Amino acid sequence: MFLCLAALYESWSIPLSVILVVPLGVLGVVLAANLRELSNDIYFKVGLITVIGLSAKNAVLIIEFAKDLHAQGKNTVDAVLQAAHLRFRPILMTSMAFILGVLPLAISTGAGSASQRAIGTGVMGGMASATLLAVFFVPVFFVVVRRFFKGSERQRKMYAHQLDAEGNGVPPATPGTPGTPATEGSHD
Repeated sequence: MFLCLAALYESWSIPLSVILVVPLGVLGVVLAANLRELSNDIYFKVGLITVIGLSAKNAVLIIEFAKDLHAQGKNTVDAVLQAAHLRFRPILMTSMAFILGVLPLAISTGAGSASQRAIGTGVMGGMASATLLAVFFVPVFFVVVRRFFKGSERQRKMYAHQLDAEGNGVPPATPGTPGTPATEGSHD
């Protein structure tokens, strides 16, 4: 997961702030399973893997906006606070929908219900803790990581160029296309 995020952000440091959220979800899975006295079996582990992915997804939503706002020139703290504010409702809505979606698994009865309860309980606990804690800790993780690992000058220039092209509504110029200057050596 780290290498995919490193390729997405073209940075080795920003994915670290996403990866730091994973223990928050794992904490909720373990607490929920222990509260309901469920065993650490294969179904518990399936729920654990699901929560790891979903907690990282919530962190990516905040980090992506914060990275773009930071590239626009806002300082790190203002960028991440604005990003957390902008993404709070979508994160809360998707997480609540997922938690309520697995509620029937957590309260199931009958044949095969032990496996359903293990997955449902773990996922509900993990998503609840990951959602509640991540909204507060992802901004902290992002600020701490950005303070320790400053982005390179190349990244700042690249992000600024991309945002300028997108903000003006003008796609980046491609040589040889109508309306752009021809490149040297072309004979149109």
